[in-house]
Amino acid sequence: MPVPLPTAETRWRCTLCGNLTRFDVTRQAKVVEFVHLDLAGEPKVEEREVLSERIESVRCRWCNAVDQIELVDRPGASA
Repeated sequence: MPVPLPTAETRWRCTLCGNLTRFDVTRQAKVVEFVHLDLAGEPKVEEREVLSERIESVRCRWCNAVDQIELVDRPGASA
């Protein structure tokens, strides 16, 4: 089950252990990048446009729970 991205008013929370700060996010993205190669051939991405993006899973870094992540209100977000 995909988890929505946090907003300015919400954040992720693991329902199993209460973690609010550390998550492994697996996402699928379709992007267009402008890559500049220097004279030695080293690439550097100078522009990146995300055409589409989808979160496949969010895993808690503390307890390894998957599908246990929920969106909760950020403190002071309703003020």
